[in-house]
Amino acid sequence: MKNKTYNRKKTMVVFFCAVLLISALFGRLVYLMIFDAAHYQKLAKDLHERERKIKAARGEIVDRNGVVLATNRTVCTISVIHNQMKDPEQVIAALCQELGEEEENIRKKVEKVSSMEKIKTNVEKETGDRIRNLDLAGVKVDEDFKRYYPYDTLASRVLGFTGGDNQGIIGLEVKYEEVLKGTNGTILTVTDARGVELEKVAEDRIEPVAGNTLQISLDHNIQKYCEQAAKKVQEEKQADSVSVLLMNPQDGEIFAMVNTPEFNLNTPFELIGVDENTEQTDEQTQEMLNQLWRNPCINDTYEPGSIFKMVTATAALETGSVTLNDHFTCGGSAIVADRKIRCHKTTGHGTQTFTQTVMNSCNPAFIEWGRRVGTERFFEYMGNLGLLEKTGIDIAGEASTIIHKQENVGEVELATMSFGQSFQITPLQMLRAASAIINGGNLVTPHFAVKSVSEADGTAVEFNYEIQSNAIEEKTSLMMKDILRQVVEEGGGKKAYLEGFSIGGKTATSQKLPRGSVKYISSFIGFSPVDNAKVIAMCLIDEPQGIYYGGTIAAPVIRELFENILPYLEIQNN
Repeated sequence: MKNKTYNRKKTMVVFFCAVLLISALFGRLVYLMIFDAAHYQKLAKDLHERERKIKAARGEIVDRNGVVLATNRTVCTISVIHNQMKDPEQVIAALCQELGEEEENIRKKVEKVSSMEKIKTNVEKETGDRIRNLDLAGVKVDEDFKRYYPYDTLASRVLGFTGGDNQGIIGLEVKYEEVLKGTNGTILTVTDARGVELEKVAEDRIEPVAGNTLQISLDHNIQKYCEQAAKKVQEEKQADSVSVLLMNPQDGEIFAMVNTPEFNLNTPFELIGVDENTEQTDEQTQEMLNQLWRNPCINDTYEPGSIFKMVTATAALETGSVTLNDHFTCGGSAIVADRKIRCHKTTGHGTQTFTQTVMNSCNPAFIEWGRRVGTERFFEYMGNLGLLEKTGIDIAGEASTIIHKQENVGEVELATMSFGQSFQITPLQMLRAASAIINGGNLVTPHFAVKSVSEADGTAVEFNYEIQSNAIEEKTSLMMKDILRQVVEEGGGKKAYLEGFSIGGKTATSQKLPRGSVKYISSFIGFSPVDNAKVIAMCLIDEPQGIYYGGTIAAPVIRELFENILPYLEIQNN
């Protein structure tokens, strides 16, 4: 009797548990079918759909006249789908032959079990077409884009280049990535449970949207003129490098930016001047590439030397510390605190007017002009002329000014700063300051980008840049323009003189650190026409051999450029 009762209870417990389990399963099934149906429908859809990207064409970069400087070439991406291959050995053999790859590398990818495996990207279109025509089951050939630069080395550090994924790495390519990149499309195909594409089911296709065209202020003809001139003087003077900048001083539009030697944008990972047989670590190679890609016009700082004297002269006139009628007698050196600072003319310049001290680039005179201005106002005018801040140019990696803290500037520091030593700026900062001095006192923002044009509907968006007015007074600018005109006509910049054109400018010969290295940077800034400058140019020659004076070797480069560029820009003779 007890056993029967026990068995009955046991049966009821089992029955009850079974009912609970079935109820729970039924409840779960109802939940999945009603409340979570969308989620599992998506999973099922994803299981039977395969998505392939269609890369968007990257927007072109064109110069101010519409000349294409960066565009695209059609290339192919070769992939395999493991479940669709009927004869893997045939696929391996064909791809090895067409792609010129090692069998081991191809085999590893072909035999890998995955939904889709990329074999090779950036394959020439002709090769991709041949592979497509072989009609190999499981092999996909998708068209893609590779960046192409029609002029190879032209403006390499300005334009920059893209990586394997077509993303910008340096220069304008990375700065305007969002403008240029476009929106990728997709191809959706349906597969069976084994992952094999169903032939009779139509593809879903979302078309890509091309990136916008970027128009820049650079002029490819002017850039070529500048590159040729830079290369010529670099070879003649066996210099380490040469930089040339050309800009509109009224609005900051850059016509040219050259840094020789330029590298080939279509092969940017190819080192220049390195023996192929020299063994290097990956770290050493990368460091050499980083140096190759640097843009000295904006990434590197230097002591400007005597070109900076136009800033000291401007501050002296603006503050009333000197007048055009003031005189200074140079005996060949000046004593500052416990230090004797020599003039480049060791026998002295004798008695000079203020204008003549600029024309003669007399260090002792500028020590006196700087002393009269004083440290506080000296820093004020460096700030007014943009020398204590970055220029804001639209290329990444701009360097900052290296300078003493104002409270740490003593007599000697102020003296050396007055003629362009003991602090460092970028060449572009110096060109920007010079532009403000000769354009009436407006501090411009140097830039390249002019407008972005949509490939889809042709709409254009113009870029706007800040211009700070009243950096100096217009009357000071007028005086400085006339002084700098005389520098070219009668002073140290005579080799920049060009018959029939009015040109102003200033020379410099900067000794590199350490002082005893006997290495120099020779430079010259010139502008034309003097009354209303349409172009301002700068040439820097790094470590020239032999004669190294800026007025002797840099000024003629600007003269040669102006001889070609001023007529090209339709700047009239005086």
